[in-house]
Order: sequence, then structure tokens, then C-alpha cells
Amino acid sequence: MFIRNAWYVAAWADEIADKPLARRICNEPVVLFRDADGHAGALLDMCCHRGAPLHLGQVTERGLVCGYHGLTFDRTGACVHIPGQDRIPERARVRAFPLVEQDAFLWIWMGDPAKADPATIVSYPWHNDTERWPHKHTMYPIKSSAMLMVDNLMDLTHLGYVHVSTIGGNPTIHVEAKMDTVRTPLGLKFTRWMLNSAPPPTYVRAVGFEGRIDRAQMFEFIAPGSILQLSAADEAGAYKDGLPEDSKLQFRLFHGLTPETDTTCFYFWSTANGFRPGDPATTEALFKEIAAAFNEDRTVVEAQQARLSELGESTLVDITTDAARMHMRRTVDRLLAEEAQSLAAE
Repeated sequence: MFIRNAWYVAAWADEIADKPLARRICNEPVVLFRDADGHAGALLDMCCHRGAPLHLGQVTERGLVCGYHGLTFDRTGACVHIPGQDRIPERARVRAFPLVEQDAFLWIWMGDPAKADPATIVSYPWHNDTERWPHKHTMYPIKSSAMLMVDNLMDLTHLGYVHVSTIGGNPTIHVEAKMDTVRTPLGLKFTRWMLNSAPPPTYVRAVGFEGRIDRAQMFEFIAPGSILQLSAADEAGAYKDGLPEDSKLQFRLFHGLTPETDTTCFYFWSTANGFRPGDPATTEALFKEIAAAFNEDRTVVEAQQARLSELGESTLVDITTDAARMHMRRTVDRLLAEEAQSLAAE
């Protein structure tokens, strides 16, 4: 089951240029394209004439042209041209999904269009601040459910085991990290404090830490699939009074998990360099370090999905470090139940 009355990342804005892009979201085929004015649209990826996938067509000044018989559709899904006839039947249209371009993303609404309020889209202004927070982004197709990927980000004690050579470090540091957690209507915020700890390899390569450091990771989960992260580190003792405005090392990460099917998803992520913003080489190096870590995550979570698909979840147990993950799941379950109740009432 998917939460449908919610905004999901459908694509990075720069993924859509002069060609249509096919993407399955919440198990529905969607085609994304830009019209002659540069505005992005999202339609059901099926022509209303003979059912051909619209992504096999092309984009012209009139709109998206079906590659089978040439019917043309605008961003609203209305057919605006049929070769060989002037009259366009009223039923000649395809479903259009609400789509908003914001903060380098294309956000899509898969549920009731009447409930699609752009004001509720997750704000991520750091993508627009290229001087202070230059960033680089990408998308990974993942062979696991979106929820398993969110689980992975809610319990970071795995860092000391999965990411030993990159962002991890000593496993004990992560298990014993001090957690400050605040619940929110659509998820939670938490900060992990790892004071007087050994720097992980990525941090050493980034700024040359030689001794022990204070380390902080601040996360916010916003249902159904957005996670905002700020990671910071400085010399040991720097964080005795909390996180200062500037740290020797600081970077932001955006994680956007969009369901493709029940067992596959799209992982949209970015790294924003906040410690040497004027150095493009640093931004590139940070991205490569994080990419290496996220590929380690992908390996583990895809293997986890394969085993769960085979054997199920009935024998799984929860442990103390699952607290944030469990609250995240309860939030998602509550939203699913509320949506189901609303649909039943209608």
C-alpha cells in the first residue's frame, strides 16, 4: 500500500529536457515532459486512443505526441490535435497528475488532485543557495521497497558496520551516540551526538582531522519519503554547548524515497558542501565519498529485500536502536489508515 495523497519526488528538474521520461510511481506508469514554454507536466503513460505508451512519442511545440498515431496532448492531459480530423472528442484526454517544480525537484501528487496543496511540499532552499551550499545530485534505482530505505536512514547504528571505510567509524560510537528526538505531525526530528570520537575515513580525507572530534548528525523525516540531514564535525570539545553556527566540516544531504512498486523505489539524493563552498573540487570529492557509502547501503538493502520477499517479516524482532524507525513506521501506518478511512467515507 502507498500513501497517495502526498507529494513525492518524481524526478530531478534537470532530468526532463526535450524528450519524454517514463517513470513508474506508486505502481502507476507516468510520463514526464516539458512543453514549448518549458513547463513540466506529468500524464498517465497511456494514449487514450489505442493504449500505446506515450513516452515512446516525442515532444513538439503543441505538446506530447503519441508515437503510434500522432495524437497530441498538453500538460493538462487534453488532446489538442488528431491527425486527419478537426473535431476532437470530449473523451480524448489522459489523466494528468499535479506536478510542481521546486528546489531542483519535480514533485508529483498521485492521489486526489483536489487535495494537492503546493504549500505542503517539503521545502529545501539549500539547493538554491549555490554560493553557500553548492550541491550535486543524482538518483539511484533501488531493488527494495521505499520503506526499507527509510528504515536504513532511521537507524544509523549500521554506519559502524556497513560504512567502515567511508562515513562510519567505530561501531561502538554509533551504538552509544546520544539521541535527542522530537516527534512531529508528519514524522520526527533527531540529533545524534558522538562527542570525543575517532573521525571516520571520509572526514579525515575531507578536512584532515588528526585527533579526536565532536560529531553531530541532525535528521528530519517527513512522511511519506523525505529525509533532511545536516552532518557536522569539529575538534573534540567544540560541541560541549551544542552545535555552533560554523563547523570545520559540515554538509547537508537530501534523501527522497519514491515508491516505484511494492519492492522497488527511486532514491533521489544530493550532497551540499558547506565547509569549502568556493571549491568545486571539494563538492565533487564529497559527492564521490557519499556515493560510495550509499552504494554500500544499496547492496545491503537490496539483499535484505530479496530475503524478506522470500521468507517474510513475521520472525523479525525490534531492538532499542529501532526507536526512531518504529516511530517513523507508526506515522506512515497512521497516514495510510487515515487515507483509507477517508476513501471509505467518500
